[in-house]
Amino acid sequence: MSNSDNFMSEVADELRRERLFGALKRYGWVAGVIVLAIAGGVAWTGWQRQAHETSSQALGDALMAALQADTPEARRTALDGVTAEGPREALVGLIKASDPDQDRAATVAALDSVIADTSLPAAFHDLAVLRKAVVAGDSLSVEERRALLQPLTGPGQPYRPLAREQLAYLDIEAGDTQAAIEGLKALLTDQQSPADLRQRASQVITALGGSIAAG
Repeated sequence: MSNSDNFMSEVADELRRERLFGALKRYGWVAGVIVLAIAGGVAWTGWQRQAHETSSQALGDALMAALQADTPEARRTALDGVTAEGPREALVGLIKASDPDQDRAATVAALDSVIADTSLPAAFHDLAVLRKAVVAGDSLSVEERRALLQPLTGPGQPYRPLAREQLAYLDIEAGDTQAAIEGLKALLTDQQSPADLRQRASQVITALGGSIAAG
């Protein structure tokens, strides 16, 4: 069963509101990881066209070796030893931010490093911001996380649906169920929303006691 299927099953099983947010906190990062994989794949294709084959192969080998390390600390140590510049360095930083459950502070620090690099394309910066808002949890207030996400929700922003989804989850955390329902309903008609996100939104709307108009 896929992660998204697990998420929807858990929401269906845990209809009580006090348990719903626990499920969201547990699985909400999946969307960010999926986007990271997509963005990494697109970026990797571009780099292969521009860089020498040997350099690209060396970076790929180094990243694969680091990801095979047994512990988050070992992975970060291996990634610290990877030499990369520009967007490649950003990808390394995003990969360093893959263990929030084991070390949230180190994860956020890795994301902050990517966010602070003004030379990077906006897609890398925005992805790091989205990921930070997801993994920071109660180390940042609800309003601080809203402030991170709001700039990502403008027309044409690549991570707009994911950012709007996270804002709805913040409404749940703040106790504003109606705002969360309205935000999730808006995602159902957002042309940028992928099918799995719409399914997720529908499940959460139902779990919160909202209704979805028949299409």
